[in-house]
Amino acid sequence: MARIYISIGSNIQPQRYIKTGLAELRAHFGKLLLSSTYLTEAIGFKGDNFYNLVAGFDSNEEIYHIIHTLRAIEKNNDRQRTNNRFSARTLDIDLLLYDDLILENEDIKIPRDEIIKYAFVLLPLAEIAPTLKHPITGKSYAELWQTFDKKGQILKKIHLNDQVFKD
Repeated sequence: MARIYISIGSNIQPQRYIKTGLAELRAHFGKLLLSSTYLTEAIGFKGDNFYNLVAGFDSNEEIYHIIHTLRAIEKNNDRQRTNNRFSARTLDIDLLLYDDLILENEDIKIPRDEIIKYAFVLLPLAEIAPTLKHPITGKSYAELWQTFDKKGQILKKIHLNDQVFKD
């Protein structure tokens, strides 16, 4: 069984789309370990703020089947894919880690670069998997967060009252 970590984000009706996305993720993968949810500014374009969090779960599915499932959940939640990498999204779900697998080809890169590039990915991952080590750097996510340059990437923890965000 593989331990999977995914990032989840939305800046279009985020409570609605994250809620329905989490319900679909639970229906398919079972129990989810969820980080806190963070409010962050849009990066790479002007737009509404994002809600971001990280989820972890276990699965026997192979990596490409998981990616297919994540894309289907995005599509079920009105995600419109464009050539513009930085744009508003109803639901964005990215596979961050698949156990300690290192994989790079034209379709996928694991671990995702965003882990060590963006605070809105690294902090929630460090929150739920602090001692887990990055497969390339060999440093724990808590160590990576401790040394991360936090200037310019403001995160605000959101305290949501909606219990649907929790298992």
